[in-house]
Amino acid sequence: MPYRAPEGKGYADVAAHFRTLIKSGELAPGDALPSVSEIREQFGVASKTVSRALSVLKSEGLVTSRGALGTVVAETPTVITGVDRLSRMERNGLRYAPGETSSGHQVLRRSVYDSAVCEALKIEPGDEAVIRIRVFRKNDKPESIGISIYPPHTVAAVPELADDVRMVKQFKELYTERTGREVTTGQRIAYARQATTDELTALEIDAAPHSAVAVLVTTVTFHDDDQALGYWEDIYAPGTHLPIS
Repeated sequence: MPYRAPEGKGYADVAAHFRTLIKSGELAPGDALPSVSEIREQFGVASKTVSRALSVLKSEGLVTSRGALGTVVAETPTVITGVDRLSRMERNGLRYAPGETSSGHQVLRRSVYDSAVCEALKIEPGDEAVIRIRVFRKNDKPESIGISIYPPHTVAAVPELADDVRMVKQFKELYTERTGREVTTGQRIAYARQATTDELTALEIDAAPHSAVAVLVTTVTFHDDDQALGYWEDIYAPGTHLPIS
């Protein structure tokens, strides 16, 4: 079957539309999707195309059939990365997905010695940076730890990063407003490693002493035309389902 019909939208386009709405939080768990006839009219496609699109979403665990209610958004274990949260806010202003909160907020000034962070931000070991930490929770269960690290030149442009308060705007938006420079999001990297004791505590994992617990980590660096601006790291609890884009 072709990805796209010769004219108009194909099943993958329909699936992508509703996938985006679900990931962005505009459709919450339990919300009903439009009926097959309504989707047909909206996209100008055949019933078979709609059925195939819904089948794709069901196979991804995003929707489920609910009798007379039709197709509804499922309670999915899938979580999103910090970068996807940034995209969601840019799209619709929603800081959190339905059922999502955060806790354990910390803002620290620390000397940085981690070689990967120093290399990403082009700073010397021991240089001071602002580190922001928070634990993201779904239905009050911790799912991931978000860590963002900013070198002095970024904090100089966006001093709010050093304040122990919630940002009213994302740093990318503030930085561009104040410097006139666009912020580029780098390539996300994912890898697995052993969780630290602090990470096990933050994720509320009760592990036996000296046991090895693997976590998935994603990292990304932000830049303007001249320099690195920030380094984000997300640490995911074991068993987390993470969409790869």
